Amino acid sequence: MSDDDRLRIAMLAPPWYPVPPDGYGGIEAMVADLITGLEGRGHDVLLIGAGPGGEVPGRYLATFEEAPTERIGEGMPELLHVARAARFLNEQAIDVVHDHTAVGPLTSGGRAAPTIVTAHGPVDGEIGEYYQDLGVSISLVAISDSQRQQAPDLHWSGVVHNAIDVSSYPYREDKDDYVLFLGRCNPEKGVHLAIDAARAAGRRIVLAAKINEQLEQEYFDAEVRPRLGPDVEHVGEADAEEKRKLMAAAYCLVFPIQWEEPFGLVMIEAMACGTPVVALRRGAVPEVVADGVTGFARAELGQLPAAIDGVGRLSRADCREHVERNFDLKIMTAGYERIYRSVLGDWRKRG
Repeated sequence: MSDDDRLRIAMLAPPWYPVPPDGYGGIEAMVADLITGLEGRGHDVLLIGAGPGGEVPGRYLATFEEAPTERIGEGMPELLHVARAARFLNEQAIDVVHDHTAVGPLTSGGRAAPTIVTAHGPVDGEIGEYYQDLGVSISLVAISDSQRQQAPDLHWSGVVHNAIDVSSYPYREDKDDYVLFLGRCNPEKGVHLAIDAARAAGRRIVLAAKINEQLEQEYFDAEVRPRLGPDVEHVGEADAEEKRKLMAAAYCLVFPIQWEEPFGLVMIEAMACGTPVVALRRGAVPEVVADGVTGFARAELGQLPAAIDGVGRLSRADCREHVERNFDLKIMTAGYERIYRSVLGDWRKRG
């Protein structure tokens, strides 16, 4: 790549987990993969994050010596993170800023480079009003068509599905007998519903659930703990290696989401391992799961047990191929590169 084509990209990660994360951290995992992909295409990427730098190429600047994970839910850590990041950015020669934080977009107005913001969560309600008020000072990227359709009037620059480095996920043809739930332990993820569905299907279930926030613990105690038994094993939050082992061996992944989930990275991670997904048809699920090919997307909870039974006839190889074709890192990297160049071109035209 020539110097004229090379972009200088500043990547602002959230402060809560290191990049890449040791365990839970979907945004941080996506950021780490995207940086790897962009550096591989010849771009110069500066990551601004919290804690010691991990195994990510490019340059790194830290706003905290250690990521303030235990303070999730407080406002001040992210305010400090964004303020320090703004100071770092004022000292850098940057073509594009790619912001993955909630507060960071507030600093975009006086910047000498355009700011792209990936909307990793909801875009309706007050957060939608927030993005609307920021107007053209940011260029929003949706992570699914479903998410963009929830707020079509925002200043969108495009849709780029999340992706993974498929080659880093083990493919396994032969499966164990357990159903897997992997994710945060909260009502929106429907952990107790996953247990109910697996039990109704006569399958044991393994839970790899993150429980390190008060609300997560309260939900676990109220809805999950009473359902534990010989057919329900809770292994706790899984790190990257353990997560891959669990997903590769699972009979299927159950994803009974209770909200309009804008993506759901765990679905493509499971399918990359050759593991079908059984999910409720909400949010981006229809964009991610090829119904009847790589899993089943169902409208009602009562349909999940039969869907769990049905995944035994699906091709594990088709699951892997589906992710390679639609959600591999190279596809996401190329998508963001196109958006960077488009936004930068418009920015320069406006002078």
